[in-house]
This record gives sequence, structure tokens and C-alpha cells, in this order.
Amino acid sequence: MAVRELARPLAIPARKERSLWADAFHRLLMNRMAAAGGLFIILIVVLAIIADFIAPYDFAENHLKDNYAPPGAKYLLGADALGRDVLSRTVYGTRVSISVAVVAATVSLVVGLTYGLISGYLGGRADDIMMRVVDFVYGIPILIFVILMQVYFKAISRRSAATGLAAMFIKIDAALGGLFFVFVAMGLLNWIGMARIARGQVLSYKEKDFTMAARMVGAGPLRIIFRHLLPNVLGPCIVRETLSIPGYILTEAFLSFIGLGVNPPTPSWGIMIQEGYQALRSIPHVLLAPSAALTLTVLAFNFLGDGLRDAFDPMLRGVIK
Repeated sequence: MAVRELARPLAIPARKERSLWADAFHRLLMNRMAAAGGLFIILIVVLAIIADFIAPYDFAENHLKDNYAPPGAKYLLGADALGRDVLSRTVYGTRVSISVAVVAATVSLVVGLTYGLISGYLGGRADDIMMRVVDFVYGIPILIFVILMQVYFKAISRRSAATGLAAMFIKIDAALGGLFFVFVAMGLLNWIGMARIARGQVLSYKEKDFTMAARMVGAGPLRIIFRHLLPNVLGPCIVRETLSIPGYILTEAFLSFIGLGVNPPTPSWGIMIQEGYQALRSIPHVLLAPSAALTLTVLAFNFLGDGLRDAFDPMLRGVIK
């Protein structure tokens, strides 16, 4: 009896296969630069949330007698031309950059993904018409358009006689420190690239066997879109949008640098760089903190975006375990 038991082959437990998302997350963690970028972004988000509790001073608090004060015990990173704490304004500036990143990316993802899903699924003449609209909008220089829109928004925000919807928008913009019109200007055109990506993905997946099978068993358009197409399209679209976030942050910084971004005294890294570059040779500490924060944040999103792209690349599936 004992011999029979020994002769039996040992049962080797089957290895549990990870899902696509779990496998992608595992490969993302294996990418050290992407993981470091993700940790830095988490740190920036936390700083933006708790800025009121950790900033030594309010971002608008000034002490004119301390203008251009060097780094020391009172001001860890020094003070600017109006005697405002550079560290506090840099910390509060994270809120502007993170808000722009979240809002612009969300608007682009939702609008572009919805437009691309509808266009790709409908196909035929409807797809041709919808994509010709995208082609027309794509020919508009986005940065120039955003600058012109900001000039227009700044002009109407200074009107004291505005009424109705314009007055409501002006109040919202003032409450957000000038960010509302930045969101509107950046969200009007930035969805077109996402629409193209989503449409291309849908055209590919809607001819796959699983989609055809769902259609043959009587699944409706909404079920096919949300249960079969969207889960497969969402990954590449998120990766593409993550890679676009550095552009959104740099656009806001540029607009603030030329005076078309947030309203002073709302702290933005672009405004701080504009205020500090003139005194770069004699008082560099005013410029270094916002410049370093902007550079590191953009690099972190770039590293994370590259890591997500590699993690969701089907050609790499199974290479890193």
C-alpha cells in the first residue's frame, strides 16, 4: 500500500494566472523609474491637500521689510520681492498644477473617449462626418487658441457690467483664483487626440470574435460598448492621457508666466518663475524652488506615463513576471 502511494505522481498546483490589470500593475512596479515617479506624484497630491496645515505662512501673507530675504530660520527657502515666503507659495502652487492635471486630463479622457467610442462603433457615414470635425479642430493651433481664449476671458472678467451667465462664470473664476477660465480654454481642444486613439481602438476591437459573438447572441449597442469595447479601450487611453499631463502642466505654467494664467496673488509655479527670473543673478533662491518643483513634477509624470505604456504593452506581457 505504501509503495502504491509513493508511486503516484505528485500533484503540482497550477499557477494562478494574473488578470491583465494585475499583470500590468506588477510590471509597473518592476519599473523603478515609473514607481519613483508615481511615489513623487502621490507626495505632490498629499502636499496639495494638506497645504493649509504644513505651509509656514499663507500664500498671500507679505512682509515688505523682508523682501528678498535669504533662506534662513524665518524663511526656509527665502522670501520674494513682496516679502512672501517662497516655501509656502511653492507648496500652495502644487494645488494649481495638480488641479490642472486632474481637470484637463479628466475632461480630455471623458469627452475624447466618448466621442471616439461613438464614432468608431457607428462607423460608416456617421464616422466619416465625426472624424472630419476632428480633423478640422486638429488643424487649429492649440497653444495660440488657448492664448486667444485667455485674452478674451481676461477681458470679460474685468467688465463690471457683466450680467447673467457671464457674471456667474466671472464669479466662479474669481473664486478659483483664475483657474476656471484656464480649465475652459485647455479643455476645448485637448480632447481631439484622445478621440482619435479611442476611435482607432474601437475599430480594431469591434471586429474581434468576442464582439461578434456578443452581437450574435442579441447584445445591444450599449452592452457591447460598455461590457466589451470600453474595458479593452480604456487602458491605452489612460496611458495616452497620462503622457499628456506634463503638457497640461507646462501650458498652465506658460500662461501664468506671460500673465494669462491664474490671478495674483494665487500662487502658480509659472508666476513665481516670472517674478523670480529678473533677479536670477543676484537672488537665485526666488527662482530655484518653483523651477525645481515644476521640473520634478513634469519628469515624474513622464516616467509614470512611460511605465504605464510599457506595462500595458501586449508585446511585453509575460516578459516580466
